[in-house]
Amino acid sequence: MAASPDGTSLVWLRDDLRLDDNPALAEAARLGNPTTVVYILDEESEGVRPLGAAARWWLHHSLDALAAGLEARGSRLVLRRGPAGDVIRKLATQTNAGNLFWNRRYGLPERNIDAALKDWAAENGIEASSFQANLLFEPWTVRTGAGGYYKVYSPFWRACLDSQDVRDPLDAPEALPEPAASGRGLPASDALAGWKLLPASPDWSGGLAATWEPGEQGALHRLTDFLDGPIEEYGTGRNIPGVEGTSRLSPHLRFGEVSPFRVWREIRRRHPRKVPSDVGIFRSELGWREFNWHLLYHNPDLATRNFRPAFDNFQWASPNQQELEAWQQGRTGYPLVDAGMRQLWQTGWMHNRVRMAAASFLVKNLLTDWRIGEEWFWDTLVDADAANNPANWQWVAGSGADASPYYRIFNPVTQSKKFDPEGRYLRQFLPELAGVEGKAIHEPWTAGTDGYPTPLVELPESRERALEAYQNLKDG
Repeated sequence: MAASPDGTSLVWLRDDLRLDDNPALAEAARLGNPTTVVYILDEESEGVRPLGAAARWWLHHSLDALAAGLEARGSRLVLRRGPAGDVIRKLATQTNAGNLFWNRRYGLPERNIDAALKDWAAENGIEASSFQANLLFEPWTVRTGAGGYYKVYSPFWRACLDSQDVRDPLDAPEALPEPAASGRGLPASDALAGWKLLPASPDWSGGLAATWEPGEQGALHRLTDFLDGPIEEYGTGRNIPGVEGTSRLSPHLRFGEVSPFRVWREIRRRHPRKVPSDVGIFRSELGWREFNWHLLYHNPDLATRNFRPAFDNFQWASPNQQELEAWQQGRTGYPLVDAGMRQLWQTGWMHNRVRMAAASFLVKNLLTDWRIGEEWFWDTLVDADAANNPANWQWVAGSGADASPYYRIFNPVTQSKKFDPEGRYLRQFLPELAGVEGKAIHEPWTAGTDGYPTPLVELPESRERALEAYQNLKDG
């Protein structure tokens, strides 16, 4: 739909809190009409999942950075709270909007909101236009030969790369149109502090603030640092939690502070002829993100329902609050799991290799329903999003698409010895084990360590219990 030259423009930002490669914002800049840029905190629309506590912390700082970036280019950020559809209708009317721009979302509740707004806009003479901004390959464009959707990652990613080119990113506008105003002046904005996104009483965010730089500049710094070094040895480095071997771009991608198109272009710019193997492995991780959103698009209840219906009959253990709290607090007695859970609490993030081990321990060694773990990660991860979080938990549980085999049960001691042999990661997050020398740090119960929990369960017995439960499901 072509943009209308009449009236003002309304740009609704969601999970795209950036100026660079922001097609909705770029279209408003091209048109040149007075423009309202709005972000809506929607915790009321049906089906929209409220953010977890760590993500709320990130959102506060990301919006603060975005507002500063807009002001530097002559615009401003309007903050509103409430059901998004109602807020947009009211704001469009107030500002006499002739155009409504946004970048597309892929969860069903969000798509329903957007579709209803497009219908309303058409009925009221407003041109509503949406753009591809946050996925390299939109879910409905990637189909199997039979016309269905992919349920296995490898053929999905091959189909993506074979069927479509990745577009070039758009440069950030040097200047933006002046803010739109109604007859009563500029639209009112909520005060960011009034949303109370930051924790208080107590403020547990000190570790997050020391670890992250939310916002577009932080995202670009992180991308540059990664491309300047760790990506060249990503195939090995990504598995070693004690070194900076991963990109740590996940929260920046989750909030759209950097676009995947920009990441893709920067890789291609540095490797114009042939992508090295390690770099290709990182690109395949971008593909895994795309795959998870592909799954969510076709399975809107991914966070609450087993992807594989057979798992509806799986016999999870009765909830054990003591075991759950020990896992959440990093007191299972297994150093790799405990270090990961404490890293999560301190920084709002966990190394992916350790995520798999910690999730496997909860789901398989403790036989706890994967949805309980998914909810905890949703609340504590700064990078938790509606697709990756449930899809990855289901992958570990064996209930998801292209899932880890049921008999694959991560042994936290073996994993620790293999990927953190010197115990660097363990000592960083488990100060009570800092004095344990040598390989004993992986099995501190053999060293008579005081002040560290005894193992919550025995690994061989709990493994056999899990295998029996999975075998019963298979036989049934």
